[in-house]
Amino acid sequence: MEKTKKIKLFIGLSYLTLVIIFLFFFFSKFTLQEITSYEFIKENRLYFIELKNSNLFLVSSIFLLLTILWVFPFLGFGSPIALLGGFILGKWVGTIIVVLGLSIGATFLYIFGNYFLKNIIRDKFLNRFETLEIKFKDSEFIYLLIYRFIGGVPWQLSCLLPTLFNVRISNFFFATFIGIIPQIFLAVSIGDGLEKIIEENTKVPKFTDIIFSQSIYIPILAFFSLVLITIFLRKFFYRK
Repeated sequence: MEKTKKIKLFIGLSYLTLVIIFLFFFFSKFTLQEITSYEFIKENRLYFIELKNSNLFLVSSIFLLLTILWVFPFLGFGSPIALLGGFILGKWVGTIIVVLGLSIGATFLYIFGNYFLKNIIRDKFLNRFETLEIKFKDSEFIYLLIYRFIGGVPWQLSCLLPTLFNVRISNFFFATFIGIIPQIFLAVSIGDGLEKIIEENTKVPKFTDIIFSQSIYIPILAFFSLVLITIFLRKFFYRK
């Protein structure tokens, strides 16, 4: 019990320290008023677009590294980084980089949880998810793939729960990579659509103009359709 408390305290303090350092350096460069203004977004969009066009590999590599760090150790989740990836890198490159970065970061988080948090996770969640143990033993990769596709569990926890079932690291990585492609592609597409809207408008566009833009409402409708499908599938996957 004492060891568990020390691990929790260490993780909490480490995470808080990293967040404070990041916020300190970020707001030493920009003010809150600047980053929330339309002019700031439009100007920096041009900067990133020019940088991407001049050196796509460098920008993609930096974004990949930041995505990995976003998941581990910062414990971020997929949607914000996917939107940003679409905004900066575009639909196709953005999808590849974000999916790869999230998969690597999730795998690091899984490895960390397997070494340091396994007993904590087992004590808190084994009874709730014990029915999945038989499924994972029957076909580890297939059920991991389904588990990743349908979601239904907070991202950070979804990376740690497989420690209950001792899944192989390679299976975890590839199941995550394939399983999150549909939802990440749709989120990246929305980010790409927002970038195109900002390119076409010198002033802040109306909310209705954004929503009814073809590059926005099509991926949004597809995203909600995917959510409905995954909700339906969860009833069968998580049932006892």
